[in-house]
Amino acid sequence: MSTTPSEQKAPRGVFRRFESKFPRGLVIRLVAYLFVGHLFAFFVYLLFVLGGRNQ
Repeated sequence: MSTTPSEQKAPRGVFRRFESKFPRGLVIRLVAYLFVGHLFAFFVYLLFVLGGRNQ
């Protein structure tokens, strides 16, 4: 059974193309760091807002 060039170059899924450029572990760490970073920034903002009310 021979394959035609169009079958060999079938478009891959978006996730597979993304994963081929960036390793899965890197993506997981990036999402985790972004989530934790925003959570920390919200916590600091909340401290300033609550601290400003007490004056």
